[in-house]
Amino acid sequence: MSTEIRTFSIPDAAAEEAQAQLSSFLRTVEVQRIETAYADGAWRVLVLFTDLRRKEESQQIEAAIAAALNGWRDKAAAQAGVTRDAVLADDLVQEIARFAPTTEHELSIIVNARGQAISPHGGEIVQVVRSTLDLLID
Repeated sequence: MSTEIRTFSIPDAAAEEAQAQLSSFLRTVEVQRIETAYADGAWRVLVLFTDLRRKEESQQIEAAIAAALNGWRDKAAAQAGVTRDAVLADDLVQEIARFAPTTEHELSIIVNARGQAISPHGGEIVQVVRSTLDLLID
């Protein structure tokens, strides 16, 4: 989730309309920070924010990937006669869902960053992520 930046100008001459636009915008985003400065007869407002629609979309995508990984993990664990955590740790499911790696190289970076070794199921994990993304994009 990346922070975005937008600037507004609230001139003394038309302050009410400009403030209404700013207020309307602020209701649609999650504000990270606001900076203000006054120059040349107008307030300059810098808003650092996260777009809530994008945040909601990201959360839906993460949830879908996590659900798909958990379904795959249950099957793989049953076939191998081990616990699902032995196939893929719970915390890794969340990290993989968050970053949605589509190559084994990307997956290895995520897994190694957690101080763990890449699973022998790396190819299958990436395939689950890819097919979930394909379903969501269509």
